[in-house]
Amino acid sequence: MKPVGYWLNRTGTALTATMNTLPAGSGLTRLTWRVLKVVEADPQATVTTVRTSPTANASPAEPADAVTAVLADGWVVRPAAKHLAPTEDGRAHLSRVGERVAAFREASTAGIPPEEYRITVGVLERTALDPESREEH
Repeated sequence: MKPVGYWLNRTGTALTATMNTLPAGSGLTRLTWRVLKVVEADPQATVTTVRTSPTANASPAEPADAVTAVLADGWVVRPAAKHLAPTEDGRAHLSRVGERVAAFREASTAGIPPEEYRITVGVLERTALDPESREEH
């Protein structure tokens, strides 16, 4: 049996590769898709909100660049000085990508019973914790 690190790497690489391509057909990148998701979920969203949200494999400057891109493409507007809001076009792009992501997530867990999936995710969450804080969970 291969060690868990091997399987984590293989899984992470496979999931990332697919997730990076799913938004492409709609003119979005994975990061601009994430920006739209953050902005849609938070009516008070700002550039700081986007910068501090979890973004997949992004350097510190990339979320700000992605905000600039979605503003330029008309998928997000500034309804107030610092706030961001999705446009109808932005919501439509987000919906199309959301359908693809949902289908991919369903396909990637096909054949895995929900209880096994929950157990696996729980074990990975605990494994990712610092050993000292692991005892609290």
